[in-house]
Amino acid sequence: MQPNNVLPDLQASILCEDVRQELNGLQTLVGVINILPTPALPVGLLKLCLWTRWCGGFGKFRQTSRILGVEEVQIIAESHIDFELKELEGNVTNVHLFAGVQFQQFGIHHVEILLDGELIIRYPLNVVRV
Repeated sequence: MQPNNVLPDLQASILCEDVRQELNGLQTLVGVINILPTPALPVGLLKLCLWTRWCGGFGKFRQTSRILGVEEVQIIAESHIDFELKELEGNVTNVHLFAGVQFQQFGIHHVEILLDGELIIRYPLNVVRV
């Protein structure tokens, strides 16, 4: 963190299949994922997106997003985005694109979001047999 930064708040984090930019500038989130059902393993996803919105901060930051395996040791996917908030009333939307993600085990995986190396949020992603 820079000396004059004000840490932003993570307003939202949504895992989905795709994020589309509309002609009017709005974004459409497609296939919001809260559980990953599959009949067999491994299950591969050609495209997996993590949409995040930051607000209430000021300065330059680095967001790291990652998906951890069941044992919480293996990093299945990881992505970094540098961003800047130029005013406290502003917001920034980041989209992390994970390509070719493969889940090798059933069970609870975790999504983690870090800001400048500090964990901000961690939530479960369950891969279940159907």
